[in-house]
Amino acid sequence: MVLSCDRQATGSHKIWYNPETQEYTTIPNHSDDILERTLTAILKQAAISPDDF
Repeated sequence: MVLSCDRQATGSHKIWYNPETQEYTTIPNHSDDILERTLTAILKQAAISPDDF
């Protein structure tokens, strides 16, 4: 699985692209910790299992 940073989004978020699924995922890019539920949603959207993470 290879995600690549596609572009900067509004504010402190980046858009990542998964060429295998042809899906985009928005990921916050700031110094604070990401909430567990937010991380879970990001992994689900990016089609990455928590074990692979």
